[in-house]
Amino acid sequence: MHDPIDAVAAVPSLDAKARRRRIRRRAARRQLSKLGLLGMVALAAMVVVRPEFGTSTQTDVAPDHPGTAVSPLAVAGNGPQIPVSGPRVPPLTVQPLWRPAGEVLKRSRSKQANKPQTNTPAFAFAPDPREREQRESLGRWHHIFTYSTKYRIKPDLARRIYDAAITAGLEPELAFRLVRVESVFDVKAVSPVGAMGLTQLMYGTARVFEPNVTREELLDPDINLRIGFRYLRTLIRDYKGDLKMALLVYNRGPTAVNNAIAMGMSPANGYESIITRGYRGRGTLD
Repeated sequence: MHDPIDAVAAVPSLDAKARRRRIRRRAARRQLSKLGLLGMVALAAMVVVRPEFGTSTQTDVAPDHPGTAVSPLAVAGNGPQIPVSGPRVPPLTVQPLWRPAGEVLKRSRSKQANKPQTNTPAFAFAPDPREREQRESLGRWHHIFTYSTKYRIKPDLARRIYDAAITAGLEPELAFRLVRVESVFDVKAVSPVGAMGLTQLMYGTARVFEPNVTREELLDPDINLRIGFRYLRTLIRDYKGDLKMALLVYNRGPTAVNNAIAMGMSPANGYESIITRGYRGRGTLD
């Protein structure tokens, strides 16, 4: 058990400790209030600037001598008005921290009106022709590599087919499908009936479009693609956009197709269905 005498003797010491803690808290609160008051005074001094503070160190103009600068002490009444040599220093102007939106708009319009007229374009950020060419080149190579991956051919051959199709006005997808069915992308392919090259052109058909072409030149990929795509583009135009009929004529020839139609038979042989399976285009770019 605790001795009651020791408990009574310990009470004054506890009261003294609590009293000291209260005194320290009051002192800390007073210090914080002083710091807050000083901060408010400093903020008010930054926001509100009295006009005489900006001109107290400047010289004033004597009322009876316009344009003559005098000493600030003389103006304050501390001495005679003694002229001070040198140009007059304009007083400092106090700029407001906030301006109405209408005033800011008027100032911006006045600045634009005072600017000298130059022959600058209407759009400050006009597209650069070089950047447009770079984007078109990147898009072209993106399509070429896409077809190269899709049909598992070399990028160089995909580039030749893509460029020849664009030049002839054919959709590249139809051009790749045609070359795949005709020659399986074999540059030197020759059929038993004499069709040659990537697009399997007959020599007589090729001479209709280029009379001076030779058989050896038909095995050149660029020449073969140019003539073959031009021939298919002409057939699509002649048959009023009927893509399947144009493909049948390309494969069987106009004589066989016309004879089948004259006999009341369908000229279809499955060739057009193989090429157009899953294809949703029109065949031409225009």
